[in-house]
Amino acid sequence: MHSFDMLRKLCLADGVSGDEDTVRNIILDEITPFADKIEISPLGNIIAFKSGGKRAPVKLMLSAHMDEVGFIITHITDGGLLKFDTVGGIDRRILPGKPVLLSGGVQGVIGVKPIHLLKKGEEGKSVPLDELYIDIGALSREEAEKYVVLASTAAFVSSFDTSHGMIKSKALDDRAGCAILVDIIKSDLKYDMVFVFTVQEEAGLNGAKTAANHVRPEAAVVVECTTAADVPGSENAVCRLGGGAAVSFMDRRTIYDKEYFKEAFAAAKAAKVKCQPKTAVAGGNDAGAIHACGSGVRTAAVSVPCRYIHSPAGMISQKDFLSAEKVVTGLAERIAGGHA
Repeated sequence: MHSFDMLRKLCLADGVSGDEDTVRNIILDEITPFADKIEISPLGNIIAFKSGGKRAPVKLMLSAHMDEVGFIITHITDGGLLKFDTVGGIDRRILPGKPVLLSGGVQGVIGVKPIHLLKKGEEGKSVPLDELYIDIGALSREEAEKYVVLASTAAFVSSFDTSHGMIKSKALDDRAGCAILVDIIKSDLKYDMVFVFTVQEEAGLNGAKTAANHVRPEAAVVVECTTAADVPGSENAVCRLGGGAAVSFMDRRTIYDKEYFKEAFAAAKAAKVKCQPKTAVAGGNDAGAIHACGSGVRTAAVSVPCRYIHSPAGMISQKDFLSAEKVVTGLAERIAGGHA
């Protein structure tokens, strides 16, 4: 039975875009004994090469991003409150009252006007971002500046729960993908492969673009979490928890390789695990930068369906995680071996 200890360690670490050091160090500790060569790029990507039993006819890059959504401090008020902006796509409706941890180690809470003081017409409305703040308990700017500097980042505070066959935690997007790649690196590979753990995906795909320019792959598999939305009130489920790995055919940035799309389902069938299409043309991921690198890179995306993505507690199915790992493993072998 899978312990999910690696995923737990990755999810509970904080790594908002541009501040991925802690996550990177965890991954390096895990993969260094297994990789043949590891580079750290100027932006902070991990680029790891591992040789397999055979030289790969097709140069394949497997990619997952280390960063998570969060907040960046933009101003400290005279009263010691921290004004902020979001890093990545976060629904501001979920923010009031949420605990956060700043990169300096100080915990705070996202504050807002008390419900008792709301004016008529303000009840039930989402609060504009510029009216929110992070409160660390400081009573003056001078006191706050002892603990926080401008451009500090903050991440959601979260637990990691594995009850009822699910996993609930922050940062499953994309620590689930990172954990899958770590597991694959530790396995015996049939063909040589390059593994990339990227930075800044949530802030604009900068890490993936530079990594692909450096590696120059012929093919790529992006391993992600994606929105499930299979809950009451959602007419377009996109994909469903329990339905297995989700394979994309198109999103807002990429039209995926059609042959690789078919091969992902063939890999799932061979591994006897569930697999499902991601049915909505929505969102995007590192493939948007990778597939357009150089003269073009044939690309596939395999994702773990996730409810409540980009929130303090996303939810994935343990079986979907294991399905995604087997689909990625099988698809990677087919691509690197020139069979797809």
